[in-house]
Amino acid sequence: MELQEIANKYVEYVRNGQYEQCQNELYSENAVSVEPKGAPLEVATGLNMIKEKGRQWQAMVQELHSVEVSDPVCGGNHFSCSMDLDVTYKGAPRSKMSEVCVYEVKDGKIVREQFFFPAAPQQA
Repeated sequence: MELQEIANKYVEYVRNGQYEQCQNELYSENAVSVEPKGAPLEVATGLNMIKEKGRQWQAMVQELHSVEVSDPVCGGNHFSCSMDLDVTYKGAPRSKMSEVCVYEVKDGKIVREQFFFPAAPQQA
C-alpha cells in the first residue's frame, strides 16, 4: 500500500471505532508509540505493547461521547491528522481533548506514531 492509501485506511478505521483491526492491518510488529512527557506510558515499543496501552486507556474511560478525525495530510513518509475527543473518564468530569497525531510509514506499515496534546484536557 502507498502512503496515501495507508493514511486513508487509518482514518476510516478510527472513524468507525475499528482500532484493533487498524493496528493488525496497518502497523509494523515493531512499531513505536510516543505520548507527551508525563503521560502514563510515554513510549510503547512493539505492537503488543501498543495494543496494551489502548486497553489501559479504554479501561479509564467511562463514556466516549464522540471522536472526530480530520482527513489525513501526507508528506514524504509521514501522515498526520487531528483528533478531537469528547470523553468522560471514570471519576472525572466530562472533558474535551484535541490532539495532532503524526505517523511514520516504512515498507507499507506504520512504524511510529506520536501524539501532541496539552497536559490537561478541557472540561466540556
